[in-house]
Amino acid sequence: QVQLVESGGGLVQAGGSLRLSCAASARTFSIYKMGWFRQAPGKEREVVAAIRWSGDSVYYRDSVKGRFTISRDNAKNTVYLQMNSLKLEDTAVYYCAAGGPAYGSNWYDEPTYNYWGQGTQVTVSS
Repeated sequence: QVQLVESGGGLVQAGGSLRLSCAASARTFSIYKMGWFRQAPGKEREVVAAIRWSGDSVYYRDSVKGRFTISRDNAKNTVYLQMNSLKLEDTAVYYCAAGGPAYGSNWYDEPTYNYWGQGTQVTVSS
């Protein structure tokens, strides 16, 4: 099984920044894309950003465009999420996910992911 470990969460003031990391430690041959999801209490999990391992496609949900940046280091099997200008609405548990190939315009959608990390809490305060 592919093991995913997230890190970098914490408490930050609104307007501040955090950088999340996710390292895949085993069987990475099965990974074609990685993504970041988040889930706030009482709400459904939603995709935040995703990137194909080749780097030829990226996705950001509208609410984070211009503030968050997803990137990957192929040699380290690691994906990052740089979060700037954080808002109260960004508070959630953030999950790293990895999946196989998907086709079509919604390649980043949740059903196509096979592996999930434990999650890391991000709390934005005023």
